[in-house]
Amino acid sequence: MHIHTLMLSLPLVVEAGTPVYGNDDVERNMVLVEKVAYSKGLSPEAISIMLEFAMSLRMGTILCPRVLKCLIPAAVVPQEAVVRAFVWLGVGKIPVSTQILFIKWVLTVFDMIDAKDQLRAIYGFIFSFVTEENLCPFICHLLYLLTRKESGKQPFLLNLLSLYKVFCPDLVTLSIPSRIKVCTWTVQLMLILPLFNKEAQTEPSSSRKVVPLVQLHSFAQLLENMHRIELPAQMGSLLGSSLALQYLDCVQDESALLRLNFWLGYALHEEFLFCGDGGASQNSEEALQFLNKLLSTQHFLQEGFSSSEAFLYKFLNVWDGSLLRPQILGLLSNIPVIPSSQIRRLLFEPLMQLFFTSSLFFKCGLMECLNNMLLKWLTWHSVYALEDDLDISLNSHTSINMTLSGFKDSVMELVDFVGRLASVGLQLEGCHSLLLSFILDFYETVCDTFLKYGLPLVVIPPTGVFYPALFASDPVSVDRLAYIMYRWGLFISMLQPQAFHISRQTFREFNHYAVVMVNCLWNSKMFQPGMGIQPGEELLLKSNVPQYWMSFDLIHHPAFMSYAVDFHQKCWPGRKDMDLNSIKVRGWYLEYLFSQGYDGLKQFVQSNISRRTYFISSSPRIFLCT
Repeated sequence: MHIHTLMLSLPLVVEAGTPVYGNDDVERNMVLVEKVAYSKGLSPEAISIMLEFAMSLRMGTILCPRVLKCLIPAAVVPQEAVVRAFVWLGVGKIPVSTQILFIKWVLTVFDMIDAKDQLRAIYGFIFSFVTEENLCPFICHLLYLLTRKESGKQPFLLNLLSLYKVFCPDLVTLSIPSRIKVCTWTVQLMLILPLFNKEAQTEPSSSRKVVPLVQLHSFAQLLENMHRIELPAQMGSLLGSSLALQYLDCVQDESALLRLNFWLGYALHEEFLFCGDGGASQNSEEALQFLNKLLSTQHFLQEGFSSSEAFLYKFLNVWDGSLLRPQILGLLSNIPVIPSSQIRRLLFEPLMQLFFTSSLFFKCGLMECLNNMLLKWLTWHSVYALEDDLDISLNSHTSINMTLSGFKDSVMELVDFVGRLASVGLQLEGCHSLLLSFILDFYETVCDTFLKYGLPLVVIPPTGVFYPALFASDPVSVDRLAYIMYRWGLFISMLQPQAFHISRQTFREFNHYAVVMVNCLWNSKMFQPGMGIQPGEELLLKSNVPQYWMSFDLIHHPAFMSYAVDFHQKCWPGRKDMDLNSIKVRGWYLEYLFSQGYDGLKQFVQSNISRRTYFISSSPRIFLCT
């Protein structure tokens, strides 16, 4: 029998009460229907008949979920079939789990329903299911898609909104919990929905009052129809459309952003939080594409979404640090500024557990993420700060505001947190040069908070970062530390004549670091009193290192010794005995070192030691606290 004829005849010839168990004919026919549905999709007529067969419970409640799961349309979904299914839903014999499955199917194929007028006509009937606790989240989602301006005049909506106004006059927060795994529909329809939306519209756009966004193919068409655009119900299709993103960015339609946020929050929670063992881990390719599109959208709009922010705060508590790591860290770097009173609970506590229990590469990735997060925060401050510096808007599409002092507190909390992670992380990883590089990236951002972003904030790195960088075995790390110290010194010198307050402790820390660097690299006075690192004299003597106080100057430092050897060979090419002590730190060797591209070291030396003192003992520039 032809499959189309089979699907038309099967529900009609089955009598009510026909047993399911042991019925080989029904099982064989269902397998055939599923094969066609998953490979080609079902025709509109087949959808109508199979949906009627399932919701009428002609063979009881057992087959209904199985039929619903294979209702994958090849073209459109007849509106009349959906309306009749809602009538069966009101009979009350269908199990709650199956009712939820049916509504989720309607939500998934909503864009493919050939018309919506009859569904909107039974708006009140659908609304009556709001009282069912298990159905309420999904009914609200469906009402959200069906709601238009005229729907707001319904008496039951007005009464409900009035009651909400009494209970929450300022703010009503809506969340959509779900514990049902995502069914096959989402995976099957993920790629065909945008294509269907473009091809299945039979009515010319010129005769419509509104123009579906998916029908527009150029920016000129977008401008021409800017005020007549209708957004799709499956808002996820916007993530892959540059034209749709241009519309969101130009018009900044609050309702469109609310709809996108609503859909996005729902999708993130469904795919990653409530999917169990059969969710994102098994559909990693789909999850990867989804998150990549979301990241691309956020980069295009130059800001994140509140729904992805709320999702991340929950996901961090169950994340293993490995699943889709680049994408999750990318989303994390886009979150807006968190108030200092909440940042520890929402962000620091879960990240700290992940950091100390994960690999070196995760530590590096998290450091890069936190650096990007700080860059975003400082950029928002520099762009959206008001001229009086009293209030800043953190997001152009929201009304979240924070005082300048509150913003500084959040930034300070973030920098202090990274300092703690960096200090312990370097100990755990043996001062690995790769991790140290990402840490220095962060502190290069920190030292420019005022010079580049106008935020008067001075945060000196902890000793657990400063000394590993100073004694690093690679010259790049030492050079970058010198650059950071130079920028901090420039920052402090610019702030001194102004009214910004810098604590005495900050001055003492910076001066101490400057003295240590100059005495170590320049004056060959390592391990002297006041250097911070003071091992016992007996221990130093037992090391049998001759002239140990010179071990970390620019000649004998492990990071620069290869340059000293090369310089020695160039100066004394015929000399067989190599005596590095014959090289003077100052003079030609210093110029040779600068010529190798170590600009940070050059700037630090020139800002702390004048050229006329190259050949005499020198001291760093000391800043006094006024």
